[in-house]
Amino acid sequence: MYRHEARHASYWCLPALAGCFALACIAPAASAAATLAEKARESGCSGKPVPISSGLYKCVTGSGNDAFFNLEGMGGGAPAPNRTARSSDKPVSPPGFPRVDAETQKGRDELRRKVLNDELSAEEKFLAEARTAFGNGAPAPLPEEQADAEKYRQRISRLRSAVQLHERNIEALKKELGAAR
Repeated sequence: MYRHEARHASYWCLPALAGCFALACIAPAASAAATLAEKARESGCSGKPVPISSGLYKCVTGSGNDAFFNLEGMGGGAPAPNRTARSSDKPVSPPGFPRVDAETQKGRDELRRKVLNDELSAEEKFLAEARTAFGNGAPAPLPEEQADAEKYRQRISRLRSAVQLHERNIEALKKELGAAR
């Protein structure tokens, strides 16, 4: 970076950093008193903000984009419950969220395992074929490749890539099957 570019960058960066510092130090106290209307105005909302969840709001800006802001813990929304997450806590579905009975879910899981096993079998077959074609990295050159060594190297590279792709696919399918059990 040239010296004049560095000076130019510091000319803009220092005021920006000072502004960020001021926002970080001063804004929490000021925003604690912010109301829903003030936050909507700050966010550039053109319509009325709609609550999404406890303390989280969404609105549409003048440019048609969605804006999100949080009033949680700032007097405008409900404060967050003060609790720590435990591994035994199960996610809670919102009221009215469709539920699937255990038997239906079991059927879906079995179908998923069957599909994954079918894909695994197919990939293992493709891997065996790719390894045979690859011939441990030294397949017999084709007639058009005998005069052109570059074509031969390209084919070996494609065959090697195919073997590696099928090996990665098999690894991913086995990992997915392990997680599904």
